[in-house]
Amino acid sequence: MPSTPEVPEAPEVSDVLDALEYSDNPSGFLALNTGNDVFTAPGLRGAVVYRTAGRHLVQFAGPLAPDADYEALLARFTDFAAERRKRILAVQLQRADADIYAGRGFTVNQIGASYAIDLKRFTLRGSRFVKLRNKISRARRSGLVVEEAEPARWARELDSIDAQWLRAKGRHTKELNFLVGERGGAGDARRRLFLGRLDGTPVAYITYVPVHGSRPGWLHDLTRRRPEVPPGVMETINVTAIERFTEEGAAWLHLGFTPFTGLDEQCETPGSSPLVRRLVGFLAAHGEAVYPAATQLAYKEKWGPHTVLPEYIAFQGRPGPGAVWQLMRTANAV
Repeated sequence: MPSTPEVPEAPEVSDVLDALEYSDNPSGFLALNTGNDVFTAPGLRGAVVYRTAGRHLVQFAGPLAPDADYEALLARFTDFAAERRKRILAVQLQRADADIYAGRGFTVNQIGASYAIDLKRFTLRGSRFVKLRNKISRARRSGLVVEEAEPARWARELDSIDAQWLRAKGRHTKELNFLVGERGGAGDARRRLFLGRLDGTPVAYITYVPVHGSRPGWLHDLTRRRPEVPPGVMETINVTAIERFTEEGAAWLHLGFTPFTGLDEQCETPGSSPLVRRLVGFLAAHGEAVYPAATQLAYKEKWGPHTVLPEYIAFQGRPGPGAVWQLMRTANAV
């Protein structure tokens, strides 16, 4: 276990980095976030990433493990939780994970979806993208310069952007963690930063992290900007990154997970909870105060994603409001 929440021990970082090679989760890199705990089992490849919250072990994604060791590692982790009198709450499971968890007696429900662009098919041509092209053109005419940059060189300016971005959200807003990326931490050497500057001053940035698995490429991760930046800045930063990744031969750009979106009854697993379906449906319709899902979805859909992947939450035992509350606490949403 990590000696402190801030600095994971080196062997655990190595365990997660090795395990990521087996992951088919577009957000798998977030397993490296500061504050995560890591479970491994002797004789089995892979790792399980989680945080402790009250009576629950809140697990991020499914086991990061090869198929041959996946179910055995999940069984060991389930035993580990039982020994500590904890229940497992797993979030951001992919469909293959969801079927396995449901088969092991977990109650599994769709909680949202992630979105991805096939870079070989990506284009901004056509009437569908007129507004997006115009926003990018206006941002470039405003003098915006976008470059890939070294995070350490611009650390002070990035901190200032972060602080202004958070203040603009309102004084009661907290910065989310666990299910979103970070700056710094164990994965920083593998993170890529695209920075936007106006008159030489950094005003916005987007970070990207690697994705393994069946749709390899990059994950569009953190986005931050100063409140006063003109429209089109974030879009221009992203299209610059897309151009760079395409030149490098990357296959996919993943736009990330958005809860309460892409919901489809046909995506539910057998034995899913009607109560959870109603709760997720209610948050999809009225949950902007909890999470700005509609705003995030609008941003992702403007890029014309080629794939929408359902994502799931799994409850060990009967789902209840206490488990959902612990998940929100873990993500710093309350």
